[in-house]
Amino acid sequence: MTTDTAQPHVFDATTANFEADVLRRSIETPVLVDFWAEWCGPCKQLGPILEKLAGEYNGAFVLAKVDVDKEQELAAAFQVRSIPTVFLVKGGQLADGFPGALPEGQLREFLKHHGIEPAASTAQDAVEVASAPLDPHAEVVRLRGEVAATPDDDNLKLDLALALLKTGAVREAEQLLDALPANLAHDDRAVRARSRLGFAALLDNAPAPEVLEAAIASNPDDLRARHLLGVQRIVAGDSQAGLEQFLEMLRRDRNFDDGLPRKSLIDAFRIIEDEDLVGAYRRRMSSLLF
Repeated sequence: MTTDTAQPHVFDATTANFEADVLRRSIETPVLVDFWAEWCGPCKQLGPILEKLAGEYNGAFVLAKVDVDKEQELAAAFQVRSIPTVFLVKGGQLADGFPGALPEGQLREFLKHHGIEPAASTAQDAVEVASAPLDPHAEVVRLRGEVAATPDDDNLKLDLALALLKTGAVREAEQLLDALPANLAHDDRAVRARSRLGFAALLDNAPAPEVLEAAIASNPDDLRARHLLGVQRIVAGDSQAGLEQFLEMLRRDRNFDDGLPRKSLIDAFRIIEDEDLVGAYRRRMSSLLF
């Protein structure tokens, strides 16, 4: 595993450059220091995830890679006893760290705990991302190509499984999730994907969305159609539209099908990653119930 010099936020740290590129640089930008080695299996799992996050966070932190075989003095200075070991350097000082290969979800939580959030590359990029959501079918095609090029990258397979779920390809997504290694099976994204599979299973032989919309238009009290449409919207990634259907079910008949409206909302809250959206709909659900 070698550092890709094309990645602007990832570099090799050495004894010679450590003071300037890690300690002094950390005064302005947090530096994540990854101690690794070529022969280390867990390092090969963790390294690509860290590099992916460094690119995604776009300068909110930088990743310094330390090959312990080549930089034994640095490893000794940090008292590294096992690899991989990761340290966070902020303000010129050691702030935190952890041993072992954490899953991506926990790495994101670690960064968030220290106030490190993804940074948009430019204001224009942020506008473009907001105004041009990804086509899930195009994303599946792109990810299939990347998986074919790097078949050992399990993170790409997880990304592909999530994209497949949004297109309704439930069986293939489930097969990919079942094949994930243990360290990724408990990743937050994989857990949410499993929950989405439970939702998706409800859609076997379900009518198309336009059919359900027509049924609701002709009979707004058709709560079965509302439920299926809400599930379809959630699985497809349109969380707000799905929550609106479940909330309307609750408003019209909270006791429908043994409390299905409330249960559907709670299940959806476990899947949806947007905490602000979940919080808003929790409050709206509570106002209807209490």
